[in-house]
Amino acid sequence: MKILVTGAQGFIGKNLVANLKNVLENKDRSRDVVIDEIFVYDIDTPKELLEQYCAECDFVFHLAGVNRPKDVEEFNINHSFLAELLNLLKKHGNKAPVMLSSSTQAALDNDYGRSKKEAEDLLLAYGKENDIRALVYRFPNVFGKWCRPNYNSAVATFCHNIANDLPIQVNDRNTKLTLVYIDDIVDEMFEALKGQEHRDGDLCFVPVTHQQTLGEIVDLLYEFNKEPETLVMPAIPKNSFAKKLYSTYLSYLPERKVKFTLQGNTDDRGSFTEFLKTESNGQFSVNISNPGITKGQHWHNTKWEFFLVVSGHGLIQERKIGTDEILEFEVSGDKLEPVHMLPGYTHSIINLSDTEKLVTLMWANEWLDKEKPDTFYEEV
Repeated sequence: MKILVTGAQGFIGKNLVANLKNVLENKDRSRDVVIDEIFVYDIDTPKELLEQYCAECDFVFHLAGVNRPKDVEEFNINHSFLAELLNLLKKHGNKAPVMLSSSTQAALDNDYGRSKKEAEDLLLAYGKENDIRALVYRFPNVFGKWCRPNYNSAVATFCHNIANDLPIQVNDRNTKLTLVYIDDIVDEMFEALKGQEHRDGDLCFVPVTHQQTLGEIVDLLYEFNKEPETLVMPAIPKNSFAKKLYSTYLSYLPERKVKFTLQGNTDDRGSFTEFLKTESNGQFSVNISNPGITKGQHWHNTKWEFFLVVSGHGLIQERKIGTDEILEFEVSGDKLEPVHMLPGYTHSIINLSDTEKLVTLMWANEWLDKEKPDTFYEEV
């Protein structure tokens, strides 16, 4: 299949083309489509190539358009360029399906909305007259990586400004947006390639959208921004808006924030450093024991942990409270073996090396509650 993408340098275009290339180059085997060639067309592409592409393509993603012109007359391009594209397809007898990126504003009475509605009507009429599959998508607010900030996306602007410690302006926190994530659009575009697009009458749609207020979006972004200080990761359920927003936020981080320093507790035994805390899945820490050092010597009623030695050579010991039997597990960074720290068992970890540090990744099912630490000293 040969695919033409117009507006290939735009936000949606870049994401779509990158994922089409993954399939073309056999990096993504999950899509169940065969792609032989991708024709990318944008404002700087030589005009004569458009006719060649229209003669050869098997599917058209028409993403090119004008949405923030200096002169309202430029909105006419939304209709005129589509007309040129369709005429070239018709000239070469090409019955390739055509997908049009429209907007929910096509239902509104403004210059941009009218230009989009005219383009929709043109494509739908072309499809009916020529027995060609026409796919019109009215996208709501689209967000995700590579979206241009301070342009026409509030989410992109908020992500960019908050990530870069710049001020933002929210006129009404209760304003609700209908949002669609870029990867959900890309998924739907692959469904369209297979002839399995989601339809409601003449219009197509992305089945996954999110309803969020500006206040909810901003509050989440400020939580993400504080994570290097608090180490707290908010709840991010699978396929949730929060998960998609966090991925988007990360794509706007400046270089100076990509890496950050952890503040650990260090003494002559080594160090203990909290790495990440989650709201529902406990916390991760890194423990470093100096040669010959024993750490731990405590037990918990309900708290449980995993210890995973990633470097060095050590011995983990556990003893059930009130008994003399000791469980022993020799551990090494050469063989990654997580060990359960059992509730009701006092436990310790010993660095068996005389020269090397012992590095252990630790996970606890809950944060340390200083008011009720559930941690009691007792030697193994």
